Amino acid sequence: MLNAALVSTVNSVLGKGKETSGNNYAYQCPFCQHHKPKLEINLVPNSKGENFWHCWVCNAKGKSLLGLFKKLKVPQDKILELRSILNYADKKDEEESDITKIELPKEYKSLLSIQRTDISAKHALAYLKKRGISKEDILKYNIGFCEEGRYKNMIVVPSYNKDGLINYFIARSFEKDPSRKYDSPKCNKNAIIGLEYFINWNIPVILCEGIFDAIAIKRNVIPLFGKTIPKALMMKLVETNVKTVYVALDRDALKDALKYAEELLNLGKDVYLVDLDDKDPSEMGFDKFTSLVHKAEQLTLSELIYKKIELSW
Repeated sequence: MLNAALVSTVNSVLGKGKETSGNNYAYQCPFCQHHKPKLEINLVPNSKGENFWHCWVCNAKGKSLLGLFKKLKVPQDKILELRSILNYADKKDEEESDITKIELPKEYKSLLSIQRTDISAKHALAYLKKRGISKEDILKYNIGFCEEGRYKNMIVVPSYNKDGLINYFIARSFEKDPSRKYDSPKCNKNAIIGLEYFINWNIPVILCEGIFDAIAIKRNVIPLFGKTIPKALMMKLVETNVKTVYVALDRDALKDALKYAEELLNLGKDVYLVDLDDKDPSEMGFDKFTSLVHKAEQLTLSELIYKKIELSW
């Protein structure tokens, strides 16, 4: 099956291709410059991951799109873009087969439909209020809780994919001294885009660590559920029209933040590092975080190198 992102990337280097037989696309050959599209490329990799290409005029040929791009000395961002797409295509079936179907806990109760006499629910609501989470937030994110089971006395915040189907959830204890603060279902986190249902891929996005950070930030924000950008999210950033990415990770994750900032810069994105000043967005709240976003300066390659050197001291 043709990968639309792959076709788009090859077209951006060789010009718009002409679909021929099978999975082949024909292009004007950059080696012999024949006036007809004589360079044919199979854009669906075979079982060995090879994409054969061959010019019927000058006989230039190969079996790797990366090899072709390198021969043409295309910009590094295009090489990285192609690597990202091919890596995603190679592992897509494997990853999809590993995805565990996520369901809310059977003990889950929505905080929108509780009884006033429900003591556990009152504690849950008090905890959320203390964290600055409003009734509107509870409604928007369908926040609930559990009284029994594995997630007993825990707030449950679901994440939904682009189709409105649950793809993950985070449970956070509202007990005073819990034996475990957080819990979540086992699944392939590389296949998750947090809160994808709410994301507009045509405007700047913000990347943060946790679900409560995302709720505080409010606007077009994606929680990573950790410090690592999932492969599905990186692929989405490659495929979509997102031009600007704000990276808002804790200072203890600065090394990770710089790593992802460099990847995004190489993909041609405008990257801004938000200085959190040793506070999580969930601690500082929407207004304070928004002011930091407005103060954030666009990251350049030279500034990135300086920050990496500074971090190593």
